Amino acid sequence: MALTETEVAGLVTQGWRDGRGGSIVTANVDIVRAATRDPGLAALVAEAELVVADGMPVVWAARLAGLALPDRVTGASLVFTLSESAAREGRSVFLLGGEPGVARTAGEVLAGRFPGLRVAGSSSPPFGFEREPGGMEEVVAEVRAAAPDLVLVGLGFPKQERVMAALRPELPRAWYLGCGAGIPMAAGHFRRAPRAMQRAGGEWIFRLALEPRRLVRRYLRDDLPFALRLLAGTAWRRLIADHRP
Repeated sequence: MALTETEVAGLVTQGWRDGRGGSIVTANVDIVRAATRDPGLAALVAEAELVVADGMPVVWAARLAGLALPDRVTGASLVFTLSESAAREGRSVFLLGGEPGVARTAGEVLAGRFPGLRVAGSSSPPFGFEREPGGMEEVVAEVRAAAPDLVLVGLGFPKQERVMAALRPELPRAWYLGCGAGIPMAAGHFRRAPRAMQRAGGEWIFRLALEPRRLVRRYLRDDLPFALRLLAGTAWRRLIADHRP
């Protein structure tokens, strides 16, 4: 099911009203690359109720394959869109991820921007918490105690998806969004690329300029070659299919 950002928000809102929760994976090039190489990660993505295309190369590849994706739907944008929906519905949000204090700041920003939004809590687990004995259980218990309606999980793939999978049975009526860097963006720690640059597929260049040390290896060594192969392979398969008798 191909959805716009507005339609995603509508589906989440209806889910709250019906007492039905779910999780949302925002599949960018990095996530698609990892999932195509690891069946376990592909299965983790497939568990989500919604998988949206977060990345113009993913949108372009889908359209080349003949899938009618209406637009890119990013985790960074859904942080605001779903928070606005939660405020309108009188729902609460929990923010999980980022450096110490960043999730709390993001929660304050969202509450100030969307009157009526209740911030149930925030947490910035230390790096590697999931490998420590009881680390995952501690995070799950903290979120469960807050009993939010919306959980924004910005821990990076696949950690955030594993956390969402662990939380789902504990709070089955909540919605979970894997939002990557969406929490520090909401906190104002760095801004997004201009809209025209986003639509042209150049937001990764903007992000690389902002965080070169953290992103250069991932973007240039891993994601860019994969994106080019993905687009070329999809275009070739479409060409062959179009000329097949």
